[in-house]
Order: sequence, then structure tokens, then C-alpha cells
Amino acid sequence: MPTDVHQHIWPPDFIELLRSRTTPPYLDGWTLHAGSEPPYEVDPADHDIAARTRLAATDGLGLALVSLSSPLGIEYLPPAEAAPLLSAFHDGALALPAPFGVWASPCLSEPDPEAVERELRRGCAGLQLPATALLDAAGWTRCAPFLDVLTRHGKPLFIHPGAVQPTPDAPPWWPALVPYVHQLHASWFAFRAFGRARHPRLRVCFAALAGLAPLHGERLAIRGGGRGQVDFDAFYETSSYGTRAVDAVVRAVGIDVVVGGSDRPYAPPVIPDLGAAAAVHALRITNPARLLYGRARAVSPWRTRSEGSHS
Repeated sequence: MPTDVHQHIWPPDFIELLRSRTTPPYLDGWTLHAGSEPPYEVDPADHDIAARTRLAATDGLGLALVSLSSPLGIEYLPPAEAAPLLSAFHDGALALPAPFGVWASPCLSEPDPEAVERELRRGCAGLQLPATALLDAAGWTRCAPFLDVLTRHGKPLFIHPGAVQPTPDAPPWWPALVPYVHQLHASWFAFRAFGRARHPRLRVCFAALAGLAPLHGERLAIRGGGRGQVDFDAFYETSSYGTRAVDAVVRAVGIDVVVGGSDRPYAPPVIPDLGAAAAVHALRITNPARLLYGRARAVSPWRTRSEGSHS
């Protein structure tokens, strides 16, 4: 049964804490005020646990990993504000029925690797960090203690778009198409330049195909960055992208194929015979492990629930 690595559900206690706040992020009824983006009318059905459980069953999911909505900026709140929200999210998400699992989230204003370790021991599948925490060498250095914990436990990292700066007069789609993509793009290159050498055994999953950063490999080579080898511990969640984007990323990051009964890497720079159905074929058959399924159910409050990539 398939796994969806990218869903969002707000547990009841987490919702009530958001409603008790008077500064962003907070809920006024079901109107979300995040500060960095326009107020948004949340659909209560997106956070109805019984309804979402039925939906996961309808989708045929064996596991659906729920993560904190990083664009809310909770990870960067002062510790006294972040701690109760993070606790309510972790407690409520870990109590969700099957098939739901949980990505842990840390406080970044006062990093505590031991707190992350406790959440992993409680059953979290791995750690989610906002891409804004990993945009450069300094970010990867600051987060290194978290990543050492993940490596020690053999758990993965999920990199998700974070909060954005307000953009006056921007259309509603602007955050998802401009700053989110930029964050993921920068975090992917920062991982390649600074993160991988420091964390050689860390499994990393980038949301939304890493903002399509892998497609810039030719430009990277021309600028002296080298072509590099395929990183088989780097994974790409599809989020709201469809077959054209997935097809392109497949060509850039490589395909795992079965040859002679054993798995062998296969990633030539040009694959002329993939054909129009390559993306679906890669997701379902030849590369189900590295291109990860993600509908982004109730993904961030600024996207509709129906958005997502369907394998």
C-alpha cells in the first residue's frame, strides 16, 4: 500500500491554542491570521480527523505522514510560545488513528536536540525542518545537532517550505509559486554544497520536488559545480506537481531500475526512450522509493485540499 509523506492535520488541542492567541499565527474562528500572508478561511473538514481517516482509506494509503504547517512560523516563535503549540501538535498527531504517522518539528529559536530525540522515541517517523532554516552553510551548521540525532536513529529529514515575507498586492498564488519555490531551491543547493559532506548517511526528502532545483544541473556544471553523482539518499516528494515536472526531475536525479534481478543505479544524462508516460511509470514501477507520493492534503492553509500530485 502506498505511503503519502506530506499531509497536514491540526489536532483539536492545537486548534484551540491557535484560537487562544492574539498575535500571528492565530485562528479567529476558522479564519487564519499568519502575519506573512493574507487571512485565510480554513475548511474545518480539512482537520476533521474522522473524515480525513476515511479519506486516507479511500486513497488506499498504508501510511500518511502528518507534519506541522511550517509557513505558520511556529518553529521560530519564542520558546515560551512555541513549546505549548509544538507539544499540542505532537501529542495530538501521535494519537491519530491509522494510517497516520508524524514528522516531528523543533523549536528553532532555542534549539533542543534532546527534545527532538524524545519525539523520535515516542514514535515520530523523522524530523521536518522549514527550508528557511537550511538556506546556506550557516543554516546547515546550526541544524547539525538535529541532523546528528536523525542519523543516530536512522530517521529521515523532511524539508518543507517555511514562512515568507509579506508581498503587498501579490495574488493569492504568489507564496506557493515564488518564495516557497525559492526556499526549496536554495535549500537543495545548500544541501549539496554544505550539508551532504557533513551528514553522509542522512536521508533527506525535499517537498515539492525541491523547487525543481535538480533541473539546474547543466547550469551548475557550466559554472564549475560539477555534474556530481546521483544521491540515492535524497528523495523528492511530488506535492502539487504533475507528470511533466516529475518526468523532468526523473531525468535529472536518476532512476532506480531492476537489472538481472538486482537493483542497480542507472542515470545517464540523456534517456531518449522514456516516452510520455515516464513520470507515472517512474512513480509506480521503476522508482517508487525516491520520488515520493504527496497529495499535500490540507497542505498549508494557502492551498486548496484538492491540489497535489496523483500517481
